[in-house]
Amino acid sequence: MDQEIKYINIKDLVLWTENPRDPIDKNASDQDIAERAIKDLTGKWSLEKISKEMGDYFDFSELPTVVYHGKKPIVYDGNRRIILAKIKCGLVTIPIEKSLGLPNFPENIPCNICKRNVALKNIFRKHSDSGSWQPLERDIFLHKFMKEEKSLFLLLDENTGIIKTNPHLNQRFVKDEIFKEEILKSIGFTFQEGKLKSVHSDEEAVIILSEISKKIEKKEITTRKNRGKIIEVLEPDIQQLIDQNRNKKPHYTNFRLPYPKDEEYKVRLTPRTNKKGIELFGGKLYLVRGETSDLYRDIVDLYRFYNDNKINLSATFPSLIRMSLRLLCETASKEKKYDKIDLYMKEHYDNARLRLDKNNKTTLSNQTITKDNIVQLLHTGAHNYQASQNMEQTIALSIIIGAILTISHGKA
Repeated sequence: MDQEIKYINIKDLVLWTENPRDPIDKNASDQDIAERAIKDLTGKWSLEKISKEMGDYFDFSELPTVVYHGKKPIVYDGNRRIILAKIKCGLVTIPIEKSLGLPNFPENIPCNICKRNVALKNIFRKHSDSGSWQPLERDIFLHKFMKEEKSLFLLLDENTGIIKTNPHLNQRFVKDEIFKEEILKSIGFTFQEGKLKSVHSDEEAVIILSEISKKIEKKEITTRKNRGKIIEVLEPDIQQLIDQNRNKKPHYTNFRLPYPKDEEYKVRLTPRTNKKGIELFGGKLYLVRGETSDLYRDIVDLYRFYNDNKINLSATFPSLIRMSLRLLCETASKEKKYDKIDLYMKEHYDNARLRLDKNNKTTLSNQTITKDNIVQLLHTGAHNYQASQNMEQTIALSIIIGAILTISHGKA
């Protein structure tokens, strides 16, 4: 038979050293396992809690699962209850100050005797999705006992130790949404034949993974906050580090935990160049009150929304910003009593260009924006989605438009 009920004396039952909850050296004794469970450094045993849940006595409807290894009856499932039983019967000792409020146990306990493969199936069915196992323990069990391939989550821990040394990472959403193949690849990590490769130096790899761990621990990345955003929530220096190494050739890594403290690793980063990016409209405008000023502020807010949410927006969203620039120019020209937008733009273009600094003039030249084609570019952007998705050209247009608005609508 694959299963049968048999009474076994508590003193004969042997605790399982390979318990997925907290595996220990195969030569460990019952006393060693009991001491480990009492200390509960992993927070996975909770003997006091299960003792309280059991009440006054051992419930025969919850039988330990036992597999005979030769003549040894090994407890595959129910180790916590059997530890309590061994403590109650004086077969293992615990610190005198530790009070567990132990239930009563019979000397001989009914056990479900199984073949090993049946016991493993029963254990997996009972624990895999009940919440009693965390993702890493589940993946270890599947590989070690069910002969499945190692998951990416397990491979990452085996190569770095990141999960075991950072228990806050041992979560389902971290496994499924953060440490998955496409995300790891985007930050410079891949696997080849079970070994971790990286485009970063070992020290840089430690810094990047440490930063991700910190963001999760501080709940800056959760199932409700910044979900799906990894690179975007990292510190600017870390983002720069990922970008600068992106095209390097991956190499096998050779690092382990513990990771350094914040103050230890921040100073190792290449100092970031203090370079101010090109701003929409060339910077903040101070316009007289009116429709043009209101529309200008709306466009600035729209651009800010785009930058904050671009990962979730469609590729056509920049078209809204491009089209709004033409509306802004039409509104400004009407307020100044121009019959056509062409006359308004061309009359102020030369004077506006003189106001630009060298960098902004270069930006106009790079995007081939001139006095003769600026109006055509505005019209084309309003009717051609492909053209209007060119955000670099849109920003260049906004720079000269900002200078024109300052001339015609700027505060005195």
